[in-house]
Amino acid sequence: MTTLLNAALDTMARGWPVFPLRPGRKAPALHGERSCPRTGDCTAGHMKWEQRATTDPDRIRAAWSQRPFNVGIATGPSGLLVVDLDTLKPTDEEGTPDGVTAFAALCERAEQVAPITRTVRTAGGGRHLYFAAPQGARLGNTAGALAPKIDTRGWGGYVVGAGSATPHGLYAVEDDAPVAVLPEWLHNALTPPQGPAGTAIRPAPVRNATRCAAVALERETASVAARHDAGRRNDELLRAAIRVGRYVARGDIDRTAVETAFQEAGESAGLTAAECRATIRSALNYSLRTVRPRETA
Repeated sequence: MTTLLNAALDTMARGWPVFPLRPGRKAPALHGERSCPRTGDCTAGHMKWEQRATTDPDRIRAAWSQRPFNVGIATGPSGLLVVDLDTLKPTDEEGTPDGVTAFAALCERAEQVAPITRTVRTAGGGRHLYFAAPQGARLGNTAGALAPKIDTRGWGGYVVGAGSATPHGLYAVEDDAPVAVLPEWLHNALTPPQGPAGTAIRPAPVRNATRCAAVALERETASVAARHDAGRRNDELLRAAIRVGRYVARGDIDRTAVETAFQEAGESAGLTAAECRATIRSALNYSLRTVRPRETA
């Protein structure tokens, strides 16, 4: 426990809020909303791990003296954007580049030298590249937006800190270079251009849809396109797509038309294409599982 406590304190000393992860694992060790006791930090309402991450050394010592928790770093509150270069999985097609190779290719295409910054080797053999988020930027998480096998963690995300361990191995500092500011070319790649303020997104007329479904699609996509708050736009897309998903489940509107309309609205709000696809797919699949199809006579 001493080693992990020291790892948590070292992370805290850098000004990065930490929270406990389950021993030997990557999942948060804090209680969820359903089991929240509404006491302590949660007296006024449930607080998630990002809100409860701390740089208070006394709280850190108290927590890590109980169990050998792994160290979670809340990237958003830490002012970090971490680029996660993943390794290949047995199911990946032969010839697929891993995250390190894909990132090198990304730098080459951008005609940029690979940035030198703090780098942590993950338990699975991947790499975490630590960057300081640009002043005033509020970058969220992405999955495959830059390239396959490359994810990023910002607001709403976390990474496993150096010194933590899983059955696959140890998270260890590979390059203790100072944390570099996120290069402008990477920042631009993670920030899709937005349309002019106030521009309304109107989906193309949808054929073979009931009037109620078509109106719902127009209303919900407009709501998504107008949401430019980086911390809320993905949630808005998820909820809106679930609401329209009930019409898909009942056969009132074509799924492809819904996916196309929400993809345009989500990207207009500033989400990446990959984020939109994943969220829309998840929302519509949820609706198809939970909404009872309309019974026929």
